[in-house]
Amino acid sequence: MRRIFPLLLISIALQSCSEYQKVLKKDDLKAKYDLAEKFYEEGDYKRANRLYEQIAPKYVGKPQGERVMFFLSDTYFKREDFNMAGYQFERFIKSYPKSDKVVEASFLGAKSYYELSPVYSLDQTDTDKALLKLQNFINTYPDSEYFAEANVMAKELTTKKERKAYKIVEQYNRLGEFNYDMLKSAVTASDNFISDNPGSVYREDVMFIKLQALTHMAMNSFESLKEERLKSAKAAYASLKKQYPESKFDKEATNLLEKIDKELQRFQTVESK
Repeated sequence: MRRIFPLLLISIALQSCSEYQKVLKKDDLKAKYDLAEKFYEEGDYKRANRLYEQIAPKYVGKPQGERVMFFLSDTYFKREDFNMAGYQFERFIKSYPKSDKVVEASFLGAKSYYELSPVYSLDQTDTDKALLKLQNFINTYPDSEYFAEANVMAKELTTKKERKAYKIVEQYNRLGEFNYDMLKSAVTASDNFISDNPGSVYREDVMFIKLQALTHMAMNSFESLKEERLKSAKAAYASLKKQYPESKFDKEATNLLEKIDKELQRFQTVESK
């Protein structure tokens, strides 16, 4: 029996493969449809996909066309060919806007683009597309069973984009230690980040970086510009403390404030003479 069982499995596999090859080469539409359904139910999405690809154009306008097109899209998704899955789900929605599968297709289409989103350090064009698709789904289907998962994915992608923007601010500030002009870029990038991402998990970090950059700029400025820039740095400190009274950067921020105040006192002493 130990010898017979593996041979039996091999025989069944060969028979299935032979059946697939025969049906694939024939023009029997019904046979291809039935076999595609069988493979899909068994989880053999590769062969199901190949058959659905062949028969989909021939079922356009027919009662089975909606089902064929949805499962064709889904086999791409199941095979992790997310570019084709996203494209095919969009085609399905346009072709069958009143289908019972539209909500699921909209979600899986958005999720396909989510899966294409790269790591934060790379170009985020696909992330932008995924966010747009997810946000459209969230706005259109707030009562969907997929709503919670769509929200989680959208939040993850938003945080990814914020992290990329935060890293740019951080890099400008780090380069500012060696290149004074980079400090100006750090301040500008900080202001843009704070304006564009009011609820970001990186907001506190960016506000502190802005304080660092402004302080460094002020301390290394010409005398004619120093006082004004010291006041800007002090204002950045006040904003940080207002937003985050118990900031994780409290110690470092206080040290910077002491340096700022010490320099400002020097200007006040000069003015009083």
